[in-house]
Amino acid sequence: MSDIKFGSQVYTWFMDGYGDGNDNKLAHMSKVIKKAGLTGIEPMVLEPYDNYWLGDWKDPAKMKADLDEAGIELIALPIICNWDQEKETDSERACADWAIETLAEHFPGVPLGTVPLPSGRSENLQQRRLNLVNNVNAVSRRAAEKGIKCSFHPNSPPQSLCRTQEDYDIVLSSLDPEATGWTPDVGHIIRGGMDVIATMTKWQHLINHMHYKDFSGNGPEPWAQMGTGKIDFHQITEFLLQRNYKGWIVCEDECEHAIKHPDEVTLQNGEWCKENLFPLLG
Repeated sequence: MSDIKFGSQVYTWFMDGYGDGNDNKLAHMSKVIKKAGLTGIEPMVLEPYDNYWLGDWKDPAKMKADLDEAGIELIALPIICNWDQEKETDSERACADWAIETLAEHFPGVPLGTVPLPSGRSENLQQRRLNLVNNVNAVSRRAAEKGIKCSFHPNSPPQSLCRTQEDYDIVLSSLDPEATGWTPDVGHIIRGGMDVIATMTKWQHLINHMHYKDFSGNGPEPWAQMGTGKIDFHQITEFLLQRNYKGWIVCEDECEHAIKHPDEVTLQNGEWCKENLFPLLG
């Protein structure tokens, strides 16, 4: 049997913006994820860290209780910040330090994710990419001192600082491999104009977490529901198995239908994974 586990990201529920009816419903999301046949949830901490995406789960005891009731695991705790200044802002530092302390004290063994909030590419791109990687390394080194594994997750909206091959060559080659790894998000890779397998092969030594989302390639709404787009998830999963990847594959559906029907899409994606990907695990 493989050491790969499948879980879900919560952004599928939060794409409609603030006040979309999913605020403070992480307990509900956990139960849907369990019903889908997935075994973990990945919530997010958006700087500043007292935002509605975290809700009651800012209390680690409440987070633990809801996870135990649903019967699933905490996959990771990603923090989302701009990180485009020379040093962390006070708010970014407070957000990162809260997440690090929460994991160290209450969820040992659970990784920290670092996700840059798209902040624009029109000015000082080279310097701001370097600022990004320097800040990510600083956060990751503080986490590593507490025994926490870290993973950097680039993304691909037009305003992202790390979305193209050039961006990856600069940022990924500058990550501190002693402090952090990399989360390939296969949908973001292809949206950034790159080949998924070639990119994962080039940076395979950094891979320590995975995100799966499908890609349609259709204009400003590029996402497809899992299994209906251009991503070959079978090939990617086999790539991971051949390299003895141990860890999580996190489903994060951003298709148009998921915006209004995240429960339904999550359940369907769980079924698709059980039918198409679970058999590959042996």
